[in-house]
Amino acid sequence: MSVLTNFELKPLSKMMKVPTITFLMFTAVQTTAQAGQLIGESKTIQANELQNDWQLDLKSELTVNGARTHHILVNDSALIVNAGSRIDDIRATQGSSVSLNGATVDSNHAVFGAVRLDDSDALIRDSSITSHTTVGLQAFQSHDSDKGGVATVFNSTISGLLGGAITTGNSELHFSQNTLVEGTGADSFGVFVDGATVTASQSSIVGGKNGVLFTDDYDNGSVGKLILDNSSVEGRSGSALVVNGEYGSTPEVEIDVRNGSTLTGGNGTLLEVNGNAMATMNVDNSRLNGNVIVETGSTAHLNLQNNAGLTGQLQNVTSLNVGDRSFWELTGHSQVGALSLAGGTVKFGHTDAFYQLDLDSLDGNGTFVMGTDFARGITDFLNIEGEAKGNHHLLLAASGAEPVNPDGIRIVHTGGGDAHFSLVGDMVDVGAYSYALKKEGTDWFLDPNNRVISPGTRSVLALFNTAPTVWYGEATSLRTRMGELRFEPGQAGLWVRGYGNKYEVSDSTGVGYSQNQQGFTLGADTPLADSQWMVGVMAGHSSSDLNLKRGTSGNVKSYYLGAYATWLEEESGLYFDAVAKVNRFQNESKVGLSDGTSSKGKYNNTGGGLSAEFGRNIKLDDGFFVEPYAQVSTVVIQGANYNLDNGLQAKGERTRSIMAKAGATVGRDIQLDSGSVVQPYLRAAMVHEFANNNKVSVNNNVFNNDLSGSRAEFGAGVAVKLSQNLQLHADLEHSSGGKVEQPWGANVGVRYTW
Repeated sequence: MSVLTNFELKPLSKMMKVPTITFLMFTAVQTTAQAGQLIGESKTIQANELQNDWQLDLKSELTVNGARTHHILVNDSALIVNAGSRIDDIRATQGSSVSLNGATVDSNHAVFGAVRLDDSDALIRDSSITSHTTVGLQAFQSHDSDKGGVATVFNSTISGLLGGAITTGNSELHFSQNTLVEGTGADSFGVFVDGATVTASQSSIVGGKNGVLFTDDYDNGSVGKLILDNSSVEGRSGSALVVNGEYGSTPEVEIDVRNGSTLTGGNGTLLEVNGNAMATMNVDNSRLNGNVIVETGSTAHLNLQNNAGLTGQLQNVTSLNVGDRSFWELTGHSQVGALSLAGGTVKFGHTDAFYQLDLDSLDGNGTFVMGTDFARGITDFLNIEGEAKGNHHLLLAASGAEPVNPDGIRIVHTGGGDAHFSLVGDMVDVGAYSYALKKEGTDWFLDPNNRVISPGTRSVLALFNTAPTVWYGEATSLRTRMGELRFEPGQAGLWVRGYGNKYEVSDSTGVGYSQNQQGFTLGADTPLADSQWMVGVMAGHSSSDLNLKRGTSGNVKSYYLGAYATWLEEESGLYFDAVAKVNRFQNESKVGLSDGTSSKGKYNNTGGGLSAEFGRNIKLDDGFFVEPYAQVSTVVIQGANYNLDNGLQAKGERTRSIMAKAGATVGRDIQLDSGSVVQPYLRAAMVHEFANNNKVSVNNNVFNNDLSGSRAEFGAGVAVKLSQNLQLHADLEHSSGGKVEQPWGANVGVRYTW
């Protein structure tokens, strides 16, 4: 048994709280030291005064100015100790007052604390109080008194081998302004509270074992109170707070933890309630880490409010109230009698650990944040044995893994009641699909029959689907240069194009998204000998951003090289244009998941395509012309395997596109007086995509990217010949209908010839 336990429980320890021991103590000290006594007198002693013991009686007053004294006993009197003074120990009784200002009390008393207040008051500032044998500060209420000791302490240090401070009955201890109260022994407490009141503001309480220890030795029904305001309590090897009932006593305590206060237990426990004791703890605007352990037969009520947080395991807690903007995070299996949520949140710890929360009842409205390993079919579990009431949200951790059996994953059990549970966002992302929740009896499960394609799958399908539109968007900037070539046929040239395109993929495909593309192309071409052929090369880069909504996006960076050949016959107006282009794609996706987290993945692949166009420029009167044309294009994109970092596995086969286009351009060449030529034009065409079988596998679930269908395309532009060597071009286009629409496309460029 520890020294502390002996001190608490032996009959001698209680006898020491009786004021009659005063005279025994004072008589004992007379034999070893010179004593001074004041009876109804006032006296001031200076630094040159002999080191005496002092006893004050009958409204006496002693002022100590920088002097050194031994024991001071104050009965119905006043003691003032000023800066630089040093006292062995002080005891005040019978409504006395003690003032310590910049003083030092350094005690080796075998029984009493360094400063003991029996039904007396003390004001302590900027002082140091130390006991090398017992406790630093004691505040007691005598059996025959209705008033206890009261100490108000500012910016001071109070320490003792057994504990920092003890207070009983109607006594009060108030610590503020960076006061430290510390038990220095291995088994010590910071503060011992027996039915009394302790407050701490911007201060610290530390015990070698437990921080604050509550008992009710007198069993007088007093409620012990602890109020912490921006303060800390630490039990170095034990618990931060311990409430002990014993020998038939059942202490009742109230604890308020406010404004950033903290509780730290070396054993991981912030509150321990034993021996049929009762504790109520209110946490306001503070974040606590540690467990709450309640022994069977004991009672603990916890209240979290005003942005409060508690992270820890709760064992046998009677009730827990979690207010708005507050939370409790489990770190192990927990048991709570009645849980009430007023907009609060209960978190089931890390997603890689799975806990069960057992409740007797649930009411209110709140959110449960839960983790699930769908690949193994295990989950956090909310088990309510009694009635559940209110509306509650379940925020389940999303996963890229496929569920073993979604029908068998039970999330919540209730014993009855009208509680309603729903998923945040109505769905949880699990592998290739997102699932809803269903109720069977009094239990709640994932619903395998109510599912949609998950955001992760949508991002995969969109990335595999995007390469053809990227390829076509880049190629458009090449074919629209035909008007420029006719200005100065047969001349070599350099050209540059900047372009942008927006595509909308219909939701009817199951993977609706928008694609915004921007890029540039550089090219050079030259006549082939004396023929009507012109050949050229080009290179360029484009970037396409995908928006799949719900926080899911993608990006495709494309780098390409190409070659082209164009045949123009001026007399007939016939032309033929062929393009071959190879691309290197860098694909990346970022997926917003149902639980508010995100996942990402990336891969690289290559692709290539051919495009051939045949048409005729027919001259009409007044510079007008009409140009019917037909075009066929085909693109093949390399397949790829890649994973999202949440475990989703994707495998895409080769993506193919075969597209045919037929249309006509109508325009006019306008000769300006400056010698420049302006060629405005309008264009209309029908486009049909034939490819309808581009398969993608997500977690072994096979999906088909089918973008086949027809759409109408419209365009307008202008080509300008500024001089014999310089031509400009601008083009706008729009297409609608089918599964892929183009709200707008634009490209501008310049060509220089010689």
